[in-house]
Amino acid sequence: AEVGAEVGANIEPSIRSAEAWARGVAAKHLAAEHLAVTRRHFLAAGLALSSCALLDRRAVFSAEAGAAGVVAPNPSDPLLAPLIAKLVYFTPQDDFGTVERGTPLPYKHPPEKLEEIGLTRESWKLEVVADPDSNAKLDNPLSRAQGTALDFAALQKLAEKHVVRVPKIMTCNNGGAPLGMGLWEGVPLRDVVWLAQPKENVRRLFYYGYHNDDPKQMFRSSLPIGRVLEDPPGEPPVLLCYKLNGEWLTGKRGGPVRMLVPEAYGFKSVKWLQRVVLTNAPFANDTYADGNNDVDSWMKTFARLMSFPAKAKAGEPVPLTGMAQVGISGLSKVQIWLRRSGEPWPATDPHFASAPWQDAVILPAPSAFPTLPNGQLPAGTRGFDGATGRPAAWPMRYTLSHWAAVLRDIQPGKYELRCRTVDSQGIAQPLPRPFPKSGRNAIQQVEIEVV
Repeated sequence: AEVGAEVGANIEPSIRSAEAWARGVAAKHLAAEHLAVTRRHFLAAGLALSSCALLDRRAVFSAEAGAAGVVAPNPSDPLLAPLIAKLVYFTPQDDFGTVERGTPLPYKHPPEKLEEIGLTRESWKLEVVADPDSNAKLDNPLSRAQGTALDFAALQKLAEKHVVRVPKIMTCNNGGAPLGMGLWEGVPLRDVVWLAQPKENVRRLFYYGYHNDDPKQMFRSSLPIGRVLEDPPGEPPVLLCYKLNGEWLTGKRGGPVRMLVPEAYGFKSVKWLQRVVLTNAPFANDTYADGNNDVDSWMKTFARLMSFPAKAKAGEPVPLTGMAQVGISGLSKVQIWLRRSGEPWPATDPHFASAPWQDAVILPAPSAFPTLPNGQLPAGTRGFDGATGRPAAWPMRYTLSHWAAVLRDIQPGKYELRCRTVDSQGIAQPLPRPFPKSGRNAIQQVEIEVV
């Protein structure tokens, strides 16, 4: 409700306000989304950490304002083990945060209505047609009126040859904190577009989800035809998605079929998908454009704290864990900075670039996945080696990474604790895109009192 209210009001806070928003909303939602204790995951985390010799190091941070030291630990440190055991890589469907539209919400219709409007797997159909307001031409439109619309059985037939499984973190452009991390399964949109036999004058796709047949509630988005038909090097395809974490998409998650755009924020991955329109229009038609947002932004890289105390005892170590969303520019470091509260900071450095940031430890990739069927990745998951089940590169773009650190020997007082990322190009958060129109990535700040 808080996220929806913020987005609906189109609030444009300052960096400081964004941090305050993140402290309240992100802390609550991240805890709900990512923290679930299971013995199986604890054992998997322990095995992963013990095998990661590269992380067996310690670094003493420079201290300021009475803080005697901060330490980046060996992640097998007993202080961190209970916290790391709670970290879950793939968020269960029911635990995802939700930003949704519609009155009533489409998936809350009674069963007979869901059947009537095509929001069950048995009744779902997808149209792929030409824009009547442009000169785009298709030789074989997939149309309800003509009885040629694609149904769910035909989509599953395509999946026998073209299925794609891709890990992706889902984030609202205006939220500033992830909604959840999932393993999504679907069929490339291009394979369905080609069934409609586009002939000429196609520059973009407009696509629409069901919203009570009310034009005022309609939610839509768009993509260039080039992005749909050809993937940039290393990028997964745009998908017609029907599964999440090995299970059928629930109505709340956008089922039976939703769009999934791997590199984009959540508003591009329209729920309850029912219609794709090929057009010669040169412009986007996204609903989010009406809210003064950049509708063509790639996901940003940023860090958030997950586990931290509001109050700590002087002389006792303080373990921390957090997450990092890995955007288009990748991730090379997560850093933290502890300073006395209330001390002035130069107005010429609004992004704290000159602060004495120090490295935390990015945790290794998980080796088991307790929220997936059988606790393992299915064969053919994009970005993972089929023989070993390990990622080809880590951290992976458009996904989640966890990190950890320990504060030590902190003197009594009130402190500000911040975290940030440094991407694979060496650029620190919130740069290179600090503007919230293209996704919120303000540096998070939390308060810690040492007594």
